[in-house]
Amino acid sequence: YLENDPFCIYVVVLDQICTPKVLRYSRCHSWTVTLLIYILWHIAIADIVILVDGSWSIGRLNFRLVRMFLENLVSAFSVGIDQTRIGLAQYSGDPRIEWHLNAFTTKDAVLDAVKNLPYKGGNTLTGLALTYILENSFKPESGSRSGVPKVGILITDGKSQDDVIPPAQSLRDAGIELFAIGVKNADENELRAIASEPDNTHVYNVADFSIMSSIIEGLTQIVCERVEEQDKEIKESAGQETQGAPQDLVTSEVTARSFRVSWSHAPGSVEKYRVVFYPATQGGRPEEAVVDGTENYVVLRYLNSLTEYQLAVFAVYTSSASEALRGSETTLALPMVNGLELYDVTHNTMRARWSGVQGISGYMVLYAPLTKDQASDEKEMKVSDAVTDLQLEDLTPATEYTVTVYAMYGEEASDPMSSQQTTLPLSPPKNLVFSEVDHNSAKLSWEAASRKVTGYRIMYVKTDGLKTDEVDVGPVTSWTLNDLTSATEYEVAIFGIYDEGQSEALSGSFTTDPVPGPLDLQASEVTAESFRVSWGHSAPGIVLYKLTWAPYDGGDTKEVSMGGDVDSFLLSGLSPNTEYEVMLQAVFKDQSESDAVLVVETTRERIMQLNSFSMHHTAVVQFMVRQAVRGLQVQEETTYSLEVSWQLEDPKVDQYRVTYVSLTGDRNEESVLVPGQQTTVLLQPLLSDTEHKVTVTPVYTDGQDGISVSSVGRTLPLSAPSNLRVSEEWFSRFRITWDTPPSPTLGFRVVYQPTSVPGSALETFVGDDVNTMLILNLQSDTEYTVKVISSYTTGSSQPLQGTAKTLYLGVTNLNTYQVMMSSMCVQWQPHRQADLYRVVIESLLNGQKQEVSVGGSASRQCFYDLTPNSQYKISVSTQLQDMEGPAVTTITTTRRYQLTSTLSSQTQHVVCKAAKADLVFLVDGSWSIGDDNFQKIIRFLYSTTGSLDLIGPDGTQVAIAQFSDDARTEFKLNSYANKETLLDAIRRITYKGGNTKTGRAIKHVKESIFTSEGGVRRGVPKVLVVLTDGRSQDDVNKVSKEMQMEGYIIFAIGFADADYGELVNIASKPSDRHVFFVDDLDMCVLLLPSLGFRMMDMFGLVEKEYSNVEGVSLEPGSFNSFPCYRLHKDALVSQPTKYLHPEGLPSDYTITFLFRLLPDTPQEPFALWEILNKDNEPLVGVILDNGGKTLTFFNYDYKGDFQTVTFDEPDIKKMFYGSFHKLHMAISKTTARVVVDCKVVGGKPINAAGNISIDGVEVLGRMVRSRGKRDNSAPFQIQMFDIICSTSWASRDKCCELPGLVRTTAFKPTIQTINRPTVNRPTVNNQQPTDQQSTTNRPITNRPTVNNQQPTDQQTNNHGVPTTNRPTDQQSTTNRPITNRPTVNNQQPTDQQTNSQQPTDQQTNNQQTNSQQPTTNRPTVNNQQTNNQQTNSQQPTTNRPTVDNQQPTDQQSTDQQSTTNRPITNRPTVNRPTDQQPTDQQPADQPTI
Repeated sequence: YLENDPFCIYVVVLDQICTPKVLRYSRCHSWTVTLLIYILWHIAIADIVILVDGSWSIGRLNFRLVRMFLENLVSAFSVGIDQTRIGLAQYSGDPRIEWHLNAFTTKDAVLDAVKNLPYKGGNTLTGLALTYILENSFKPESGSRSGVPKVGILITDGKSQDDVIPPAQSLRDAGIELFAIGVKNADENELRAIASEPDNTHVYNVADFSIMSSIIEGLTQIVCERVEEQDKEIKESAGQETQGAPQDLVTSEVTARSFRVSWSHAPGSVEKYRVVFYPATQGGRPEEAVVDGTENYVVLRYLNSLTEYQLAVFAVYTSSASEALRGSETTLALPMVNGLELYDVTHNTMRARWSGVQGISGYMVLYAPLTKDQASDEKEMKVSDAVTDLQLEDLTPATEYTVTVYAMYGEEASDPMSSQQTTLPLSPPKNLVFSEVDHNSAKLSWEAASRKVTGYRIMYVKTDGLKTDEVDVGPVTSWTLNDLTSATEYEVAIFGIYDEGQSEALSGSFTTDPVPGPLDLQASEVTAESFRVSWGHSAPGIVLYKLTWAPYDGGDTKEVSMGGDVDSFLLSGLSPNTEYEVMLQAVFKDQSESDAVLVVETTRERIMQLNSFSMHHTAVVQFMVRQAVRGLQVQEETTYSLEVSWQLEDPKVDQYRVTYVSLTGDRNEESVLVPGQQTTVLLQPLLSDTEHKVTVTPVYTDGQDGISVSSVGRTLPLSAPSNLRVSEEWFSRFRITWDTPPSPTLGFRVVYQPTSVPGSALETFVGDDVNTMLILNLQSDTEYTVKVISSYTTGSSQPLQGTAKTLYLGVTNLNTYQVMMSSMCVQWQPHRQADLYRVVIESLLNGQKQEVSVGGSASRQCFYDLTPNSQYKISVSTQLQDMEGPAVTTITTTRRYQLTSTLSSQTQHVVCKAAKADLVFLVDGSWSIGDDNFQKIIRFLYSTTGSLDLIGPDGTQVAIAQFSDDARTEFKLNSYANKETLLDAIRRITYKGGNTKTGRAIKHVKESIFTSEGGVRRGVPKVLVVLTDGRSQDDVNKVSKEMQMEGYIIFAIGFADADYGELVNIASKPSDRHVFFVDDLDMCVLLLPSLGFRMMDMFGLVEKEYSNVEGVSLEPGSFNSFPCYRLHKDALVSQPTKYLHPEGLPSDYTITFLFRLLPDTPQEPFALWEILNKDNEPLVGVILDNGGKTLTFFNYDYKGDFQTVTFDEPDIKKMFYGSFHKLHMAISKTTARVVVDCKVVGGKPINAAGNISIDGVEVLGRMVRSRGKRDNSAPFQIQMFDIICSTSWASRDKCCELPGLVRTTAFKPTIQTINRPTVNRPTVNNQQPTDQQSTTNRPITNRPTVNNQQPTDQQTNNHGVPTTNRPTDQQSTTNRPITNRPTVNNQQPTDQQTNSQQPTDQQTNNQQTNSQQPTTNRPTVNNQQTNNQQTNSQQPTTNRPTVDNQQPTDQQSTDQQSTTNRPITNRPTVNRPTDQQPTDQQPADQPTI
């Protein structure tokens, strides 16, 4: 038919043959047109997937041109569910499906999707993206049709950072026709490697994004031709022999190293089957097994244990291969060791034994102490497969060890079997006894510690002294300490010395005696003028004696000192018949002095002889001399008697009268007569501890008394024992020891009773030779009052009293949890020595009991079949050998009947309480906002305040003010007391209009709203949130700084043309927490600090603190201005749980992460975050499996059961491809819901969570296979980590931190004019100039158009003020004429038009010229303009001729270069987004400071 209408065929060839509606058939016959439409609608049926590079190097501006190209490309095809289907994927560091082939059924729907295609941002991993579309886009479930030609079109601007050849070959092998389009810096060799042959029809490389449209016509024609050829090939192959894929894949006989794969035969003559398998979780190299076509199974061997393998079975025919029959199987874990037992434990050894495992190469045994300071002392032993019992040596005494045994299979190890045991302590000596204590020495005796002891170390110190003396002795059991100080208490500690160290101390104390006085002081050789005193030496070490004497009735005292070896002294020059008192003291070499001893002696009378002379004879008269006793001594004191002795050799004495009386006067004087031949007498009974005056008077034969001599003696007190000591404390006993008193006793009464328990005391009597006692049959954990009383003949001493306490045999921290209507659970802190626990629950309603015994390592028990709303008493008794400690009891009431809640509110921690704050929003209402954007502000306020838990005086108070030239208070803090009325008031706020006076508005808020009249509360945080779209026309720094200094918390949110530097000055510090710059307010909701836990702050991952965290470095985040923190390998960043979550976790919460995995992030699973208990056991956390591409959440439910939920959806897998991703995990009492990059992935049911313990730590990045204390952690980057006390946050968040999800369309609001005239403005292309082109209170003049385009909004600022002081992305035309610029193809050169040789993305424009220096003429040659670095900054700017009809582009000059005859004004580049094109390492369109 077409041959009959040749001219029409010519027209069709020139046009786009794949789109019937654009045919120019005005000169064609009607029958030809009908036929052409029929043919074209049937030829152009294909499945086309477009793969678009969305990396940073594209840039937002160029990505708009990519959208325009895609619109033109899609328009060239007849799109429909039964016609051509078009899918699209975008890639950077990780690929994502924008829409599948079956997503849209009309061309208009596809075009709408192209127009709204968001810019992704990231690295350039083209090879990964090619594999991704093969596995995800060209699938039946994605809309790919069998028997339909398949086409892939790649658009990229750079060289891939990974290998593209294998993925491209896989696509071509799958029958997919590949076209490669490169722009700017694309690698043409790489494009050729990707595209199908021939290169000249499948590879396109254009110099710039702006001219991409030039290839659409040729591209669509080639695509249509290749689609037709593919269609013919498909139809031809369909007529050949029947072929197909095998069916019914089955795996069986699964072991740790192998499994069997079988299938049903494929149709036709199959030559062989090719089985491809590879580990899914480790990114391993695919392997294959080939069997004959008659076989339908194969056994895959030498596999890795516990590994999921992906399987693909292909039927191979003579000239083709079938589609794959796919499946997967996971190998079993390697058989592990069982029955590990640790026994024969000593202080430095223990033995380990276990059950043997068949088929292994040997065992590896690891053992290490669990103490922190020794955690690195792990030791490793490898033994043969025949060894199942071995001794571990060189252990540290009294240390808990963990022992782990692995079964080894070559270099691969099984899962571990672990056990813990504590070595015995080094035995200390026992039963310290002090004896032979005198004034300078004491003997120590003890029981031997152990046969392995090598000696003892004795340390002793004065109780009130600082210097400690030490002596090491051999393996003896007694030792005498010499050279001690008299009358001093000493503390003594004895340590057993072993080869491994020293034992605990055996301690006690004793007191040395006072230094002894001279012995047996006596007087002799008495004359009228002298007598001799003599004495005996009391102890060695006396260096001198001090002797003093004086008349007893008063007179001069004389003193003499003599050597320590002297034992007598003659006192001369005395007065006759005078009683003298003589005292003697011994002085020792340590300068201590003894008590003085006393003797009283009387000198004799002088004898006078009278001679009477008479004349004839002489008469002699002699008088009788009456003497006094000599050497009177009172000694041998007891508590009730004194012994008195004296000397006198006078035969005329008939008897002695001894009188005695107490000096206290409480008894009358008594006397006793002693025969003259007796010179001693025992006086008794006397009062104890009382001075008595004793007088001895000789009575002569004539009945006359001689001279009386007196002395004083003191009976001993009823002394109590001293120095009560307690030792050998145990659960049912303890030992007491005391020092005996100096007085002889009959024995000791020991009285003891519990301190806090009333009742009679127990009493035991021991003999006077006993000073220690072991008291048995006591109650555990009980304090006893102990008294030791000396018993004497005349009574008892005062008690020596002390306290002693038995050890605690019981559990601690007993509490109930998961209290339900008919069940409850109890948990406790285990006792280290316990053998068993006896747990009893008793109803206080009817007395019914349940009792159960659990092992000593148990820490919880649950009871069921209970009565609702009843009190129960739960008792836990600890049993050790034949002892049982006291019951520890708690009382709890079961829940009432109820129909809804499954958890008791009483058992829930009140973790997220309603925070109090006085919150003021200050909203920009200037003309530059516009009606549409103001409604976005209202929606922002509505959403943000709606997220607050409690509105009113008991929670958060909210006020709103709107500003332009002045500020207007919409309502005050105390205006609304509930959320409903507040939200209604927000909806009623009207747009104000005017200029932008931000500083004046902030001052208004401080002076008019944050006042007592406005409702501000004392002691409540004051928070101000400022929203603005432009730079203020007054000063904001002063008032902002004042408010910051006064403690106000200020957030600043900017959008559109807001000045980022001004936002920083307004807001509180740090800026990354208080300053936000967004493209669109609809994209963001402000998360106030009071709504949850800022985990980054708690882990110290903030700019001021991160340097103190080991293993962490600061790096650029999702935007260059956003910091993130790299956690390096094994950084193991952690904090104690009790500091982060002292009340535990909320019952409902959302975990939010913004993170990126790194190339060196391991393939093994690791926890982004988890909470561990004190034994390093995980309690709750989020796990990423980089190999398996899965996400797992785990915790313990209210029953105490461990629960996990795992997500492996496609949106989960994209988190593992190297870009920043935001993960929300919303945890409620019933569901775990996952949102990735603000897109809901799915949810899975879970049980309500149980309590967590807070005695452990919270860790970032911990590897799942970490063992005990030797944890490892994975490297990754983290930018945000919050736990929000709500499950709705995930649905409100807009992921503003992800550049690929931020809207790029500019605001184009409708203008509401208030109190200002409206001047007609000419329209161009039926478009009214936008609001940003207008000024306030001034007429809007006509502005010339260039190429049918009105100057853009960005050519004036939002207040109509020339933008000479603020650079924008395009050249400003305010206050300077717009000159005609030659057009090329009806296009004005734009910022995006650059030649292929333009400066690179890294060459920032502001560095290329000096804004104060004019430039010279720069001719362009071959479409290349010399770059700015080649210009002279002192040369004026003149007309620049064009070559090849191209005007030099803006990227060939700086932001300061204007068109011809325009002056160059200074425009600072601080705090504004730059024109620099972003690279893969630099995000696009972000504010820079």
